Amino acid sequence: MRPISSSLDSLRIVVTLLMMLSGTRSQAEYPGYAEQPTITEYEVDPEWPQCPDHVSAKGWVSGLAIDQQDQVWFYRKGPNPVQVYTAEGRFVRTWGQGMFDQPHQLRIDHEGNIWVADFGLHVVQKFTPEGQLLQTLGVRGEKGEDETHFNMPTDMAITPEEDIFVSDGYGNRRIVHLDKEGTFVKTWGTYGSQPGQFVLPHAIVLGPKGNLYVADRNSGRIQIFSQQGKLLDQWPNRIMPWGMSFIKDDLWVCGSSPHWWLRNNGEYPEYKDQILMRFSTNGRLQQMFSLPLGDIGDDKNNPDVSRLKPGETVGVHCIAEDSKGNLYVGDIYGERAQKLVPVKKRLESK
Repeated sequence: MRPISSSLDSLRIVVTLLMMLSGTRSQAEYPGYAEQPTITEYEVDPEWPQCPDHVSAKGWVSGLAIDQQDQVWFYRKGPNPVQVYTAEGRFVRTWGQGMFDQPHQLRIDHEGNIWVADFGLHVVQKFTPEGQLLQTLGVRGEKGEDETHFNMPTDMAITPEEDIFVSDGYGNRRIVHLDKEGTFVKTWGTYGSQPGQFVLPHAIVLGPKGNLYVADRNSGRIQIFSQQGKLLDQWPNRIMPWGMSFIKDDLWVCGSSPHWWLRNNGEYPEYKDQILMRFSTNGRLQQMFSLPLGDIGDDKNNPDVSRLKPGETVGVHCIAEDSKGNLYVGDIYGERAQKLVPVKKRLESK
């Protein structure tokens, strides 16, 4: 009769061999990647947009929006400020030559009208899609902090009822509410880091439930308000939010990872990287994607954009998504808008 210890040793050997064989089969049968991916990646379309020879591709792209036909509108600091392209990249129209000073943001209301914020002229303006001026808010060329003036406004949100909310942000630190006629209703906000205060309200969008989402860029937070100005929530330490837009119930935000705006003896690091984030309305992160930070030389105000590769950005400033899930981003120092296409399938190896 074999000793018990010898039998146990034999059993251990058998179990070990079975485990080794099982591991070998697993490695042979299971790949090290997801056959059905659980994430979304994007690739840049290097042929978008197809800018015609008579239209300038020069200047910051600081505002961008998608209309109901999936046409892409962007607003740039250059000879041809408002430009429109199809989702395929075909040129539609341009207008605004000589009309603006410091273009900052562009939005499209529920009736298809085009709204722009010009912080150099201290005004927000409403146009037809063809470029006919319909309304001017603020006093052109005059800054102030009263019921009829702005001081370098950055963005505007228009409700279905045509109420207008302006982030009066580079000079002032407030949100201004006006009715559809442009008559002052109220204002809220002061400079500061406390909840409900602003360090720099850089963008504002209307959420699906009518709440207002404000990108307080230089403090690295998004603050949510009712239309009456009541603070509902704040999301710090997610992103330095430069631009925002809603697609259905999700909020897309572009910017950079959180950092102090001023550190180290007066240095102002505007960004460390370039990231895109998609949030639910309660602040839960749904998706994140990064873009390569490009090289434009040492002088960002005179960038050498010839160094940039497709997909690189330097100061991503605005973001929007079309009905097919394509993302569009506008870049200030890189001076271009780009289309990011979701990857649908894995390329077969050759």
